[in-house]
Amino acid sequence: MSAFTPEKIESDRRILELLSQNFGNISAAATEIINLEAILNLPKGTEHFIADIHGEAEAFLHILKNASGNIKRKVNELFSTSMREEDIRQLCSLIYYPGRKLALVRSTDQDIENFYKITLHQLIKVLQEVSSKYSRSKVRKSLPKEFAYIIEELLHESPYEENKQLYYNRIIETIISTGQAEECIRAISHVIQRLSIDHLHLLGDIYDRGDGAHIVMDTLLKYKDLDIQWGNHDVLWMGAACGNECCIANVLRVSLRYGNMATLEDGYGINLVPLATFAMETYGDDKCDLFMPKGDPDEALTDKNKNLIAKMHKAIAIIQFKLEGQMIARHPEWKMDDRRLLHKINYENGTIDIDNETYPLLDTNFPTIDPKDPYKLTREEKQLMDKLLHSFSVSDKLKRHISVFFSHGSLYSVCNSNLLFHASIPLNADGSLKKVEVNGASYSGPELLMQTEMLLRSAYNSDATDEERRNARDYYLYAWCGPDSPLFDKSKMATFERYMIADKKTHHEEKGHYYHLRSNEEVCDMILNAFEVTGEHRHIINGHVPVKVGDGENPVKANGKLMVIDGGFSKAYHSTTGIAGYTLVYHSRGFELVQHEPFTSADEAVKKGTDIISTNRLVELSSHRVRVRDTDRGKELTGQIQELRELLYAYRHGLIKERK
Repeated sequence: MSAFTPEKIESDRRILELLSQNFGNISAAATEIINLEAILNLPKGTEHFIADIHGEAEAFLHILKNASGNIKRKVNELFSTSMREEDIRQLCSLIYYPGRKLALVRSTDQDIENFYKITLHQLIKVLQEVSSKYSRSKVRKSLPKEFAYIIEELLHESPYEENKQLYYNRIIETIISTGQAEECIRAISHVIQRLSIDHLHLLGDIYDRGDGAHIVMDTLLKYKDLDIQWGNHDVLWMGAACGNECCIANVLRVSLRYGNMATLEDGYGINLVPLATFAMETYGDDKCDLFMPKGDPDEALTDKNKNLIAKMHKAIAIIQFKLEGQMIARHPEWKMDDRRLLHKINYENGTIDIDNETYPLLDTNFPTIDPKDPYKLTREEKQLMDKLLHSFSVSDKLKRHISVFFSHGSLYSVCNSNLLFHASIPLNADGSLKKVEVNGASYSGPELLMQTEMLLRSAYNSDATDEERRNARDYYLYAWCGPDSPLFDKSKMATFERYMIADKKTHHEEKGHYYHLRSNEEVCDMILNAFEVTGEHRHIINGHVPVKVGDGENPVKANGKLMVIDGGFSKAYHSTTGIAGYTLVYHSRGFELVQHEPFTSADEAVKKGTDIISTNRLVELSSHRVRVRDTDRGKELTGQIQELRELLYAYRHGLIKERK
């Protein structure tokens, strides 16, 4: 007996009438039901989870191109018995960098037409393999328009079938004879890359340290199936883009600390000349040794450039300490008064009093600080900040990139029984959810993250009042370094102490209880329940704190319930983690954690066929192959099928009229 009745049809009439605009008769509705039912039984697409890229564009882009090693694995499976290892490496290199590889081959290969013919046959085989888990419709939408018909014909015909052999081979020959071989090779290579990753999850901290965050963001602008969980370094740039002067100062300080001006100057056109001029005038005789660039700064930097960067670095750091002191004083509810340190300095003795102890300062040259009013900017500092604020506010490219965080991002996401967030869920010592004040009210768990996100978004909302936007703009500083911020969750960000005090006990940043309790399976289950994450296999996936693999730390915790995937993409972390990043891959067979070694360069990959050396570790194997019907997308499609069946009932019983 049908579950549908005339009464139900009437109650759902508005939805069904809208649906009938796309599926106007019995045939159209039935065809779509058949299509969706078929899709439900396909294997689920491969999801990739990556965290803490920190501006390492070249390594990140290579991982997208090689699908965390998945493309090479498939090429090996297809050709290991018929091709030499060297030829397999070169084919993979071509798939990753088709334009650059073709230019190299063109200059060295004596029989280029034969190369085109062999390569096109090989690429079609690889594309058949990577597209086999998708519907024809989805594959068709991934094809470039100019080659869509040709590639689709090659995909669904075989060169070995007697009836179609001449047809297939003639297509290949004509592609070459019309001079379209290289364009077609490029097109097929890009489709292989794209279909090898069905959905990309970025778990925060795209910005800072490395010099290519703007390149990463340019790539994400073109990426279709993507979500981003905001990291504290991301909200720092989001705050800078909406005019938070503390965030601007922090962005500049971190960039200068790592000798990275490319993202600021080349990426976003931020004018650093006023800062350089101010720094030379103010600290010209100061060696600024404490502020020399750290990590692995550009090798092209001369000693003269490094000295200038150090002066700029010190200048903006002092301004940052002043601005943060002003903002924290305006917001006593943040309980961050311990971060106001300039008034605790004894400027005559060159010491500072912290927690009832006196420490000598490593630097005592503060020409812009008035001991009677240490947080006040000088006239020159105020003029400089006005220029920097203007420079950030007029950068159209920065605005476009920040818009991606709002259109594709959030503080957390639940996808296919996985809870994704960047850093932490604030907890009490007993493992219960901690209440944190946001905008005058207290929240915990998912409500805390939702209210925090709404507040941060309101800084960009045109319908918010000036006061609401100003309060939200200020809150970006707390989101970046506040003790109970879910993006940070440490007792303090000891920036001043790390620069100015030798005693390392003052550098300690006590982590929130989440970091100590996250290995407890019961705590993870409590968090998953609070966020209403269901499923037989459910997980928390986050980054933020680099996993010290070299010291034996395991990224998989709480009996498999939690996976920490910050493996240190940033070169500055390689010595700490012992590796160069993770990708967590969730395919139809289960979860694999891919551990990456440092990437040499794209040039090496093109010329020598080198690749990132990656080690795959099976984290969780499914007892059955996961199908689309087992995913969140499957639930959506199942709901659509139910609505279409209801429409079909309405058509057949004359309750809604068919359209011609």
